[in-house]
Amino acid sequence: MKILVTGSTGFVGERVCSLATKREWNVRSVVRRHALADDNTVMLSSIDADTDWSGALKNIDCVVHCAARVHQMEETKFDVLAAYREVNTLGTLNLARQASKAGVKRFVFISSIKVNGEYTEQGEPFQPHASSPPIDPYGLSKYEAEVGLKELAAETDLEVVIIRPPLVYGPGVKANFLSLLRWTKKKIPLPFGAIYNQRSLVYVDNLADLILECCLNPNAQGKVFLVSDDHDVSTTELLSCVAKQMGKPNRLIPIPASWLKGASTLIGKPAIGQRICSNLQVDISDTKCTLNWQPPVSFEQGIRNTVKAYLDSE
Repeated sequence: MKILVTGSTGFVGERVCSLATKREWNVRSVVRRHALADDNTVMLSSIDADTDWSGALKNIDCVVHCAARVHQMEETKFDVLAAYREVNTLGTLNLARQASKAGVKRFVFISSIKVNGEYTEQGEPFQPHASSPPIDPYGLSKYEAEVGLKELAAETDLEVVIIRPPLVYGPGVKANFLSLLRWTKKKIPLPFGAIYNQRSLVYVDNLADLILECCLNPNAQGKVFLVSDDHDVSTTELLSCVAKQMGKPNRLIPIPASWLKGASTLIGKPAIGQRICSNLQVDISDTKCTLNWQPPVSFEQGIRNTVKAYLDSE
């Protein structure tokens, strides 16, 4: 099996390449920074509607498209949606069309659970179908890419597989999860001791394992798969688990979730309260049944590995 992995130096792409190499697959990596170009490394300055992939797709069996324009903390572009579309929609479809013409058999697209929405109601986890286009610009750009990929698959022999992960964590994690680790290590009291929501997370090695399964499994063709650790937790439980693995005291103050949502609204940032307090669950029963797949790493082990890597890096 010879695969092309975009975003190969990113959080997910790097683990996909590492796991595939361990399985003795032939991996060709796409990188943006300067690197020694050879048969297994391709350097591209950008991914958009005009990128020429001809030098990267020769003799490739499957493309794993991890690269994307992700959320920017301080967005400065005037037309944010256009910026996301250029990379996540048009760039994806350009790659897929060229892959099809080059004779690539399968295209595995790493989308986002934001295609389904921002949160779920109690007892109503997300399913593989998306009822309506998302409002979020990033999610909408991924949704439009999915629609275009399905149309391309219907017109060509390219087998498209779509994976929508929720929050991905693991060794080297950044952004909000890294902040959580830092707060816990510093033993900072946090007002998150009474949040009884349920959220699905996915350990990076579980996601990478599913991605490689989708490269090979004949039952994956044309399907959309949701993924998680198959173990949902509340914000309170997540923080408690991290503190336990660090050997730190649990300094969570039991402030009601309704108060936190109200406070975030008062300061003009209601989305923060929603992310902390709301549910976001995914149902992976179809993924497990269709592919005969189980997450190989438990939630507890995933948190243990993540905490250890963080402490070792400090």
